[in-house]
Amino acid sequence: MSDSQQVITEDQWHQAKAIWDYHQMHHQAHPADVAIGLGSHDLGVATRAAELYHAGLFPTLVFTGGNSPTTAKVFPRGEAVHFREHAIDLDVPASAILLEPHAANTGQNITLAREVLADAGITPEKVMLVSKPYMERRSYATARKLWPEAEMVCASETLEFDDYLKSIGDEKLVVDMLVGDLQRVIEYPKLGFAIEQEVPEDVHAAYESLIHASFTSRLIAS
Repeated sequence: MSDSQQVITEDQWHQAKAIWDYHQMHHQAHPADVAIGLGSHDLGVATRAAELYHAGLFPTLVFTGGNSPTTAKVFPRGEAVHFREHAIDLDVPASAILLEPHAANTGQNITLAREVLADAGITPEKVMLVSKPYMERRSYATARKLWPEAEMVCASETLEFDDYLKSIGDEKLVVDMLVGDLQRVIEYPKLGFAIEQEVPEDVHAAYESLIHASFTSRLIAS
C-alpha cells in the first residue's frame, strides 16, 4: 500500500484496487492498423503510445482530446496537442501522428478520431485504444458501441496500483476517478453510449462502499 500522501485507509485501498483491476481489460498487445491515444490528465498515455509505436505495433497514431476542467491548466493548448508533442519528443515521427483536438468526452474521442482517420483515407479493421489504466474498460465499451465493425484492443501503461498512485500524487483524486469511471461503465449502456459490461459482486460492493465514504467528485448526476 502506498504511504506517499496517504489519505485512504487500508480497506479503501483494497476496494480501490479491486476496481482498478476490473477496469483493465488485460488484452495482449498485438499489431493493429492504427492506435488512438485518448486524451486525459495523464501524459503516460502518450508515453505508452510512443512505446507501442516503436515496438512496431501500428503505423499510424491519432491523439484525440480538447480540454476539460481537469486538464485545462495542465494542457492549456489541449490534451491531444500536448500528447502529440510528447510523443514527438519520444522520437515518434510527426508524419505518423494525426491530431483530433476537439473531443470533450470518450464518445467524441472515438467518433471524431474515426472521422480524422477517414479524412486521411484510413479505414482500419483493427484499432488499439491507448488510455489511462483505469479507463480501458470504459473506452472499450464505448468503442464497441460506436464502432462495432472494428476489432478493439486496449493498452495502457503497465503500472501496479501503488505505482500509479505515486505517479499521480493524489490518492483521493485517483480513487474518485476509479469510482467515476465505474459509474459510467454501469450507467452509460442504459443511455446508449456503450455496450454493457458485467460487474462482479465484489467490485460493485467496493464501489458502493467508496461512494458511501465520499469518493464522489467524479460522479455524474443520475
